[in-house]
Amino acid sequence: MQNAHLSALEAKHATLDRRIADESHRPLPDQMIIADLKRQKLKVKEQIELI
Repeated sequence: MQNAHLSALEAKHATLDRRIADESHRPLPDQMIIADLKRQKLKVKEQIELI
């Protein structure tokens, strides 16, 4: 169970990382979206560290 949860969190972390990169490379990146994605990514990282 814990292994599946960890894998899901790692996948979510990677997805958020890609979304941040995609938004950053747009001609006019939305800084609010990037900040929100980074907050979400940090929360996921904290959850991973607790496991």
